[in-house]
Amino acid sequence: MVEDCNIKQFQNNCFRQSKVPGEFMLQLRVPGALIDSKWLSVIQHVCQTWGDGTFHIGPRQTLNAPGIKAKNIPAVNKYIQPYLKAIECDLCGVDMKTDNGYPYIAPRNIMACIGGIHCIKANVNTQHLARELEKIIYPNPYHIKISVSGCPNDCAKAHFQDFGIIGCTKPVYDIDRCIGCGACVRRCEKAATRVLSLNDSHKVDKDTCCCVGCGECVIACPTGAWHRPNKDFYKIIVGGRTGKQYPRMGKMFANWLTEDSVLAIMKNWPRFSDWVLGGKPVYIHGGHLIDRAGYQRFKEFMLDGVKLNPEAMIAESINWTETEYRSNIHVKPLSKHVGVQSKE
Repeated sequence: MVEDCNIKQFQNNCFRQSKVPGEFMLQLRVPGALIDSKWLSVIQHVCQTWGDGTFHIGPRQTLNAPGIKAKNIPAVNKYIQPYLKAIECDLCGVDMKTDNGYPYIAPRNIMACIGGIHCIKANVNTQHLARELEKIIYPNPYHIKISVSGCPNDCAKAHFQDFGIIGCTKPVYDIDRCIGCGACVRRCEKAATRVLSLNDSHKVDKDTCCCVGCGECVIACPTGAWHRPNKDFYKIIVGGRTGKQYPRMGKMFANWLTEDSVLAIMKNWPRFSDWVLGGKPVYIHGGHLIDRAGYQRFKEFMLDGVKLNPEAMIAESINWTETEYRSNIHVKPLSKHVGVQSKE
């Protein structure tokens, strides 16, 4: 016999309802997807003591314990209190009570790739930004999905989030260190948007309009002629979503933002959500909220009171079509086609 229970309260505590009546799955938030390994013993204990003994890594990088009976949820909430305090309050600076589990499930766990603490491609510290964002969006009754990618490779799938944030860089070119080897040109041609070329002086020219800020030129250069500035930049992609209805890739809302600008913009999201939904939080993708309000109204809300850095660029309008960083990127000489030989 299954006892009556407050499913909505359990869901707010980050317990997902199971297809088995009376069973739930705990989802421990891991903002930025990086924590001290000692905390793995917490989810292990929950799985083995109250769960069914299995462990699931959630698609949004949560630590999940399936098979928890409803009657055991109060005991689980009490046991995970030290984890919530250490991760949410101490590590991320979130202002929340921890004596009765998580207060809300609506803001989903902030995903991130490993970023600048390890990856040679990364332009930014993704965990740092994820934790700064956590204390802005959590706890909050309004649904939002965010991910942070360290570079335009976008391993954290920023293009399929309500807000996808991508670290980028504005490489600085020291012409005196350049030996004209063309390594950066070849790398950009193969891995990025073909914005570099060698001129008659065997120095590098750059088409700045189409640079995505990936930093591949920095990695490829053998002499350090290309280097990253002492300033991190970010893109914000908005309106991406998966699901049974209207899945789509997001589009660029802002480019070349500093961290301060990103955080200032994100602080306006709860107010925008509250306005669109009339103060009644419901589960709905951020992209749908943008569609309801219209992009121009969304832009007004998100930029309200925000002092953008001088380099920042904002989309004047957004057309929800196929994403291409450079028009006709696949149209190139036949000799450059992989696996195709020119007949000339």
